[in-house]
Amino acid sequence: MDTIAFVGGGNMASAIIGGLRKSGREAQSILVVDPGDAQRDKLHRDFGVRTLPAADASLAAASLVVWAVKPQYFQAAALPCAPHVDRALHLSVMAGIRSDAIAHAVRTQRVVRAMPNTPALIGQGIAGLYARDAVADDERRTVEQVLASTGQTLWVAREDDLDAVTALSGSGPAYVFYFIEAMMQAAAEMGLSEAQGKRLALATFAGATSLAAASDEPPQLLRERVTSKGGTTHAALSSLEADEVKAAFVKALKAAQERARELGDEFGRA
Repeated sequence: MDTIAFVGGGNMASAIIGGLRKSGREAQSILVVDPGDAQRDKLHRDFGVRTLPAADASLAAASLVVWAVKPQYFQAAALPCAPHVDRALHLSVMAGIRSDAIAHAVRTQRVVRAMPNTPALIGQGIAGLYARDAVADDERRTVEQVLASTGQTLWVAREDDLDAVTALSGSGPAYVFYFIEAMMQAAAEMGLSEAQGKRLALATFAGATSLAAASDEPPQLLRERVTSKGGTTHAALSSLEADEVKAAFVKALKAAQERARELGDEFGRA
């Protein structure tokens, strides 16, 4: 079985490795390079995988290298890896590092960028994917298979589109948590307990999302069906519209997209 090497063994790498092991991949076919003693010990203990404190020639056996270091550490991490990994397919789950920079550092054009999100940790994430022209169709399928256990995947045609993916789904869980916080605060101010507010908010988000996913109808129509004129929902939505909450939210997502572009300029140039 071909080796999959991970450079960086943090949360996202752990989520992918856990999925690979559950799907039947042998522990000895997974190699993780991470300088942290505690993290290496944890990965070996949890998944039985091979680990290294620093890159060496054993990386040459990898058919796929997954880059999962913090963006500011990429160049330093790539330098000792580069002599051994130019024949591998490369998958990056790093934010902000553009594929030009990765291709230049690892000496191959076979690079796929992924923008995952934190629900990947429980197998319910979604990752936007972009492949450089040199990546073959079967290599795209390999990437999909590697990420399958973390949730859904969505290919984009332009690398710049990953900035929008970052703004929507990459940062998106934080927006959901933000609204859950607001609902819990409102619940407390209306006399419910924290536990009651949390349970109601979580169940409402989960149920509404499942209903939208199961329905062929657009969210606007689903919303209108819940909104009787003069009723409680109408009162709440009218208040939100008066405060221009939707416009502010769209503005916020565009701010996240712009920041993703800025990070690409800061860390991601070749």
